[in-house]
Amino acid sequence: MKNVRWGLLSTARINRRLISAIRATRRGKLAAVASREIEKARVYAAEWDILLAFGSYEEMLASDEIDAVYISLPNSMHAEWTIKALEAGKHVLCEKPFATSVEEADQMIAASRSAGKVLAEGFMYRHNPQTKLVGEWVKGGRLGEITLVRGIFSFYMQNRPGNVRLMPNLGGGALWDVGVYPISFVQFIFDGPPESAACQTHIGLTGVDETFSGLLSYSGGRSAVISGSFEMPRISEIEIHGTMGSLYLNRPFTGIEDREREVIFTPVDGKPEKLRVPKMDSYQAEVEDMHDAIMLGKPPLISLEETRNHVRTACAMYESARSGQTIRL
Repeated sequence: MKNVRWGLLSTARINRRLISAIRATRRGKLAAVASREIEKARVYAAEWDILLAFGSYEEMLASDEIDAVYISLPNSMHAEWTIKALEAGKHVLCEKPFATSVEEADQMIAASRSAGKVLAEGFMYRHNPQTKLVGEWVKGGRLGEITLVRGIFSFYMQNRPGNVRLMPNLGGGALWDVGVYPISFVQFIFDGPPESAACQTHIGLTGVDETFSGLLSYSGGRSAVISGSFEMPRISEIEIHGTMGSLYLNRPFTGIEDREREVIFTPVDGKPEKLRVPKMDSYQAEVEDMHDAIMLGKPPLISLEETRNHVRTACAMYESARSGQTIRL
């Protein structure tokens, strides 16, 4: 295989990040886009200079001109079309959240193994040097024992009518949209899912959670406090506190490099130190990771076990919010 021929399964706004990322790689070729309306697909293809346009998702999946698909459909449709794509012999990069139930996640993983095709969750932030630097510090013991992680991801949502993030039937809600980022980060730091989860939500007139806050508890008194919202100013921050020092990250979950990323180390007995973070297109690194998996047989950076635990934890938090109880995982 000289290059991976990509198809976009939907015309979602997030696609523009993958379009530039695929075109920036040596091993990727953007070959097609699919919509449920052929005219919409043709207009999109013309706008983004994409050779092939399909008027149905099934038609693109049946094409021999496509090796891999990027699924950016609404959350409730991820499982269905991921499974169909895998069964059609395509590799799949599925945008987060991977699924909206553990049962769906298990079905997707089983389909990947049965088809022998690569399946990965689209968490671009994990590929950024900022995240990798923090991982090196934590895994290398430079912070001592990690006792607390705090994370928040929020933005004030405008243009609310018709936004899929606010539609219950399409898997909307702040926890599924922005909350899975701090969930994922916490599990990256603590190397696994929590023992229990507690959560509170504010359900808006839309019928979905528009703000949430949660407590994830780990063995040995370790914990994480996370929150997210569609009703607050744009905030993207992580704090990691250990017995030998703390790290602060600005903008850990954004994919745009319009401002400098920072990691600030504060030792228990010294002054804060700003650590240099190289610039990188997180989406391009995400695509290159897929190319390595497809063409070289390397395991994706984010394992399917990690992905399943992301879904499992989010579902436990939703159950806690509904029941008012702490949920053991």
